[in-house]
Amino acid sequence: MSLLDVRAVSKNYGTLTALSSVDMVVATREFHGLIGPNGSGKSTMLKCLAGAEIPSAGRIHLAGRDITTLSPQERSRAGLSLKFQITSIFPELAVYDNMLIALQARQSIAGLLRSSSRDVLHAKVTDSLDRFLLRDRQYDMAGELSHGQQQWLEIAMALALEPRLLLLDEPTAGMSPQERRATGKLLQPVRQQCSLLIVEHDLDFIKDICDFLTVLDQGQVVASGPVTEVQNDARVKEVYLANV
Repeated sequence: MSLLDVRAVSKNYGTLTALSSVDMVVATREFHGLIGPNGSGKSTMLKCLAGAEIPSAGRIHLAGRDITTLSPQERSRAGLSLKFQITSIFPELAVYDNMLIALQARQSIAGLLRSSSRDVLHAKVTDSLDRFLLRDRQYDMAGELSHGQQQWLEIAMALALEPRLLLLDEPTAGMSPQERRATGKLLQPVRQQCSLLIVEHDLDFIKDICDFLTVLDQGQVVASGPVTEVQNDARVKEVYLANV
């Protein structure tokens, strides 16, 4: 079943065409990779999905709802969550409190005013930190975590919104090989919760974790389909693998 349906999306900046009639479909519980050389349009596509940019043409549907012109906040309420490459955690707060704040975003104003949410959400906070190997760091300042651990914390915070679709922008950038492998393992259980659309440069990582790939070059779709099919596509080898 289709969860995200992108149809003929284009984005122009004056005379520059960043995206040209892009089609892409992400199914429910699917891990979908969006790849391509620098300047291919990946970041622009992500911004159009997140609401940071509005397409010049085309439509974007999430779970059957047209979100093409919705604000980022409205898209979040519709089931979209995003983790950008640069972390946006609160470095001077404890790891526990970062996770708590993320979960409180789903609480009512009344609950927050009663200051009852900390007790109510304690189990969810610790469970989320357990899932991402951060339980033993819960009382440390988030800024003291390693780069990879900060990325894991932000992914956990993005999942706290219980999205239907989570967008990840280069989640392994700057990680050590060990952290990249660990990230792949930590993301696998997310399949039971939501779909993932991942923009990533690490081909080994994305081939291991994703079911489908969409390849962009110069704002256009070069190939889209199962990982094994796309990685053997002659056009992909020509325009992507030779230029990354």
